[in-house]
Amino acid sequence: MDIQLKRGLLDVCVLAAIKNEPSYGYQIIKEIKPYVDISESTLYPILRRLEASSYLQVHAAEHNGRLRKYYHITGAGLTRLADFIEEWKEMTSIYQYVTREEAPCEPDRT
Repeated sequence: MDIQLKRGLLDVCVLAAIKNEPSYGYQIIKEIKPYVDISESTLYPILRRLEASSYLQVHAAEHNGRLRKYYHITGAGLTRLADFIEEWKEMTSIYQYVTREEAPCEPDRT
C-alpha cells in the first residue's frame, strides 16, 4: 500500500478510536489492532503529529502511581474525520469503477 495513503488512514483510525471518549496509547492500540496492525513505535509519532495539527489534545493524569497521557479529539479532529468519510465515498466510487467486471466482447459478425 502507498505509504502516504496508509499514513493518512492510520491518522483517521486513531481519531476514530478516540472519537467517543479520551483514551491512552495502549488502549488506542487495542481498539485499532483488530482492524489494522499498529505498534507503539507507529502510534506515538501519529499522536504527536495529530496533536501538532490540533486534531487532538493531551492531558496527563495519574494512574496507579504513574502519569498517563490521555488523548481526546478536538473539533478540528472531528471535522477531519467527517471530511475523511466524505472523501472515502469518492474513493469507494473509484474502487468500484476500477474493479468493475467488463462485459465480454461480442465477436463482430459482419
